[in-house]
Amino acid sequence: MIDLRAIQAIGNGRRLQILEWLKKPQTNFPRQIDGDLVKDGVCAVLIAEKLGISQPTLSEHMRVLCQANLLQSKRIRQWTFYKRNEAHIKEIKRSITAGL
Repeated sequence: MIDLRAIQAIGNGRRLQILEWLKKPQTNFPRQIDGDLVKDGVCAVLIAEKLGISQPTLSEHMRVLCQANLLQSKRIRQWTFYKRNEAHIKEIKRSITAGL
């Protein structure tokens, strides 16, 4: 069965862009002081800066992506880091392909 929450989440261009950037975090983001780009994810501050949006606007995009189980979040000190949930993304791709 196709995950409609995930489909709705990626229906927004900015959220789709975030997922694309997070596919290759070392290519798309600079090194971070805290957290490893691959293991821990990318700091929300860096994502907001790259998109050119405010922290509250980014928080809403990330909330939608996390609720759709497309991203995983992790707190390190006062920062929130995000990385793709590759297992769920793979499952969604498989269900979409099977449904076509």
